[in-house]
Amino acid sequence: MNFRYGDYSALPRRYLIDHYRRDSAGWDVVRGVHIEAEWDPYEPRGEMDFIAELRREHGFPTVAIAQAWLDRDDCAAVLDAQAAHPFVRGVRHKPRPGMMGDAHWRDGYCRLATLRLHFELQAPWRQFDEAARLARDFPDTTIVLNHAGLPLPAELEGWRRAIARLAGLSNVAVKISGLGNLDAAARRSVIGMVLELFGTQRTMFASNYPVDGLRDPFDAIYRTFDEATRGLSPAERRDLFHDNAVRIYRME
Repeated sequence: MNFRYGDYSALPRRYLIDHYRRDSAGWDVVRGVHIEAEWDPYEPRGEMDFIAELRREHGFPTVAIAQAWLDRDDCAAVLDAQAAHPFVRGVRHKPRPGMMGDAHWRDGYCRLATLRLHFELQAPWRQFDEAARLARDFPDTTIVLNHAGLPLPAELEGWRRAIARLAGLSNVAVKISGLGNLDAAARRSVIGMVLELFGTQRTMFASNYPVDGLRDPFDAIYRTFDEATRGLSPAERRDLFHDNAVRIYRME
């Protein structure tokens, strides 16, 4: 798999709470969100059962995002099972082009609001018009855009125009993470543009660990976020590093 980071062969390995605590040791991590890790597309419920065991043992992660294939015939049963875990806050299903407009997929999506689940969107910027229509058609469902919309070095202008359309919708928030394919200048530019478009109330920082460990140490990722926001007020920085995540992921 090539995707954005090239060789992913070092990634398939056990990565548990102790590993995360070691990698993040230089930072005061008080809460954590587990994002689904493509456990098993044929039985996505197993991942949240595993996370439940980790939480019983470690009290961490605080909450989780589950996997659910919204166009599958078992979607309703899977969503009910995932939502039955009191720590599950949303689901992620990486949509193919055109999928967010498909009626069958939308039948699954429309169940999220009733279950108090939000949608984590991981899709490239060329799908953002679809995502904007989805956000407008389901205003009661929050969308959290993953990885700042997957900007690519040679496509930043197209990415900026597309993400601006999403930023105009109040039920869309964004996580800045997964910038390991960009050089230092491009990372600063992306962070600045996201903050300009979404503001400090709908933006969060995330490590994307262990995946981004293929490119950067945890400390380097968060030092980039720290340096990029030193011109903001303490309250704005607290929103970006803590308060927005607590609110959007309901970690009170």
